[in-house]
Amino acid sequence: MGNVVNYFELGTPDAGATRSFYGTLFDWQIGDSGDYRMVEGDKGGVWDTATVGGGSWAIFYVQVDDVQATIAKAAELGATVPVPFTDNGPIEFAHLQDPHGNRFGVWRPKG
Repeated sequence: MGNVVNYFELGTPDAGATRSFYGTLFDWQIGDSGDYRMVEGDKGGVWDTATVGGGSWAIFYVQVDDVQATIAKAAELGATVPVPFTDNGPIEFAHLQDPHGNRFGVWRPKG
């Protein structure tokens, strides 16, 4: 199957409390500092949103071959783009919102 779901992210204005909750609930190892804290090495992430508006979300990511083309196709189908195309070096990603308001991410490793 192409375009697999293989990553998740929790956006939170209180990364410490989120780390404590999910770490205790599921016994996950979550980084203890930084704006982005990895979950179980590379399985997911906790994004500290305190400095970027304080939003909260839980989303899945779909790995795609072309992030920008996926954004364009999603927009044609009625999606909005709450986090636009971002190239942070090793990966490219964006957050999309389907016509019913469900938020999800698309990403592509560059390495």
